[in-house]
Parts: sequence; structure tokens; C-alpha cells
Amino acid sequence: MTDSKRRKGLMAASALVGGVLMISACSGGGSKAAAEESGKKSQAQVDEAAAQKTSAALIKIAPKDGSDNAGINNDAKVTVSKGTLTNVQMTTADGTAVQGQISADKKSWKPAGQLQRATVYKIAAEANDSSGRTAHENASFTTVSPANSFIGNFTPEDGSTVGVGMPVSINFDKAIANKAAVQKGITVTSSSGQKVVGHWFGNQRLDLRPQEYWTGGSTVTLNLKLDGVEGSNGVYGVQQKTVTFKIGRNQVSTVDANTKMMTVTRDGKVIKTIPISAGSPENKTYQGQMVISEKFKETRMDGSTVGFKGTDGKGEYDIKDVPHAMRLSSSGTFIHGNYWGAKSIFGGVNTSHGCVGLSDTKGANDKNTPGYWFYDNSMVGDVVIVKNTGDKTIQPDNGLNGWNMDWAQWTAGSAV
Repeated sequence: MTDSKRRKGLMAASALVGGVLMISACSGGGSKAAAEESGKKSQAQVDEAAAQKTSAALIKIAPKDGSDNAGINNDAKVTVSKGTLTNVQMTTADGTAVQGQISADKKSWKPAGQLQRATVYKIAAEANDSSGRTAHENASFTTVSPANSFIGNFTPEDGSTVGVGMPVSINFDKAIANKAAVQKGITVTSSSGQKVVGHWFGNQRLDLRPQEYWTGGSTVTLNLKLDGVEGSNGVYGVQQKTVTFKIGRNQVSTVDANTKMMTVTRDGKVIKTIPISAGSPENKTYQGQMVISEKFKETRMDGSTVGFKGTDGKGEYDIKDVPHAMRLSSSGTFIHGNYWGAKSIFGGVNTSHGCVGLSDTKGANDKNTPGYWFYDNSMVGDVVIVKNTGDKTIQPDNGLNGWNMDWAQWTAGSAV
């Protein structure tokens, strides 16, 4: 073979090999691109299939997961959009079930009652969308602790019937700094239409009353909407409550220490005149308008508890069965039956340590005594006016005795 022929053969072989290599290279690149495209289509199909299987229902649980200081009345709830609730389970951390109810339209759920303070709660909710696909949501939260919450202990009680002098009195278990915010969360209304205004005694007591005594026979409603109200820095209210009480007949009794008589009027008419014995010249009875805040058929009265002590430290008196006792002040002023004094002192001389005494018998069962009659015909909230004792007027916050402030003074103590 000549050189010329050899060169031509090598060139042809080279071209053939190069063609093969070129074809191989092109074929390999085409397969990789096709695989990538195929992979993209497969993922899209997977995503589309997953989307078709996912429920459109959107569940919202409140408070949000991990919350603390949650309210115990209104905070906990479950709602759903683009679907309906099918099941909601609420439990404490130890697994105790909390009763609740799904609404009629199956769009919301809430607990049946008030929650406990300082408690961890868990909620698991399920909902279906219009295609029957199920969605799930879970959350856990902690309710407000006693250290970070406040409550108001109130009087009178729900459903009670009281006298015309009974204020609504609320004593808070913690000092209130944001008085206006708290007072705005408390409303008192009367079926009589009387305007009711609150007055703060210090930072833990709020009393509310009208300008004049309540109208006899009216109905008074107290609304406490304090849940979530910040009473002081980081301390929140937890009460959501409505209280209703009735006002009875209008009974006002006037004690005159000069005449040593008490005149009882009911709805403007005198129904009884009773001889009394008020505080002695050394231990005068407070003057002013006082409200009966408690009644005891019998009670113990120990002088040492109100400052009347002998040289031995014991009370100047200690009577374990005082009959028909009705409290007029926090400091120990009562109007009560007296069986140990001579009958002649009633209507004749003032001998007590500051209380108002009525003739009575031991055991509190004699219906024929003035003490029995007055106790039987009096109710918490009745007014007892004491005059001509020579002593000072009782302080408005000593008992439920805010009536000793005129209206201008009373309204000046409101925070709103």
C-alpha cells in the first residue's frame, strides 16, 4: 500500500471514529435533559396529587400555641374557615377532659365553663372541608396564675334581697393601679333608673351606689367584665359575671341617744318605737347613717378584739351568746339584744361600750322581746341612723357606710 492510500485510509477511519464519538456525545446529552424534565413533571404531579388530598379547612385555635397568662373565661376557642368542625378535644396536662360544645353551624367551639387558673390546657381539633378532607390542628397554652391575676369579692350575693341602703361593695385581692380601666369593666344598673356611681376607698375597694337610697322593690344588676383587664402591671382580671339582687321594702330606723328610743319606719310610716341603750358617756356610739351588713341569731362578743381590755389583757367583757346581733361597722359596732342588763336601762340610760342594745332574753327564742322583733323585721342592707350620741360621725369605709358622704364627695372618688 502506498503512503497515499495509507493516509486516505487513516483519515476515513478517523472520520468514522469521530462520527461515532460525536453521535455518542449527542445521544448522552439528550438522555440527561429528558430525565431532568421527566423528574420535574413527576414532582409536579406529586405536588398536585398532594394538594388534591390536603383539606382546604383552616382551623384556628386561641390562645395561640405556647401562650401563657391566658384568660379563664373568653380566651379559649376554636374556629374554622372553609370547612366545618367535626371534633374538638380539650384536656388539662394530666388528661382531664374539659367539656365544650361545637356551635350549631359547626364553625366554632368553646369550653362549657370557666377554666382554672395556672393550668396547662391542650386542644386538638379536626375539621372537614366541602370535599370531606380532614384537617388537624393542635395547641397548648397556660392560663393566668393567681400571682398574675386579681379577683373582686363582692356583696350582696346573687339572688339576694337586701335593704335600701345596701351598696355594691367590691374588695379586690390585689392593689389596683389602673382604677379607671377596672371601674369601666364594672357596671351597676337599677330597674328604677337611678344613676349609680362608684367611689374608691384606697386601692382595693370600690363601692357603688345611687345618690339616694335604692328605690324599694327595684332590681339591681351588677356586671363584672374584668376578664383580661389589666389592674396593675402584669396583673389581669379573670371575672366575667352577672349578679342580680332585689331591693326590699324601705326600712330606716333612727336611734336617738338623747331620748334613748329607736323609731322604725317602713315605706315612710312609723311601725315601731323601741326603747334602747346606747354607748355610755365614756364609750359613745358613733353617729351617722349605718347599714346592717351581717345578722347573727347569736354570737360571741369579746371586748379584747375591739380594744376594750383590762389590766390583765383580757376583754372588759366576753359574752359568748349575745342574741340577735346585727353588724353596723367593721370596727365592732352592733345593734343587738341584751339579756344581762336590767330592764330599766332600756329607754332610761346609756350603758354600752358603743353598741346599741335592745331588751332581750338568753337563748334568742323569746318572740315577745324587742330584740327578737327587730331582728326578725330587719334585713341586711337596712339603714340604722344614730344621732345625738356626742361622738364623731362614723367613717364611710368603716362598714358599708358611704351614705355619710354627700354626693359631691362620693362622685369625687370615682375614677371615670
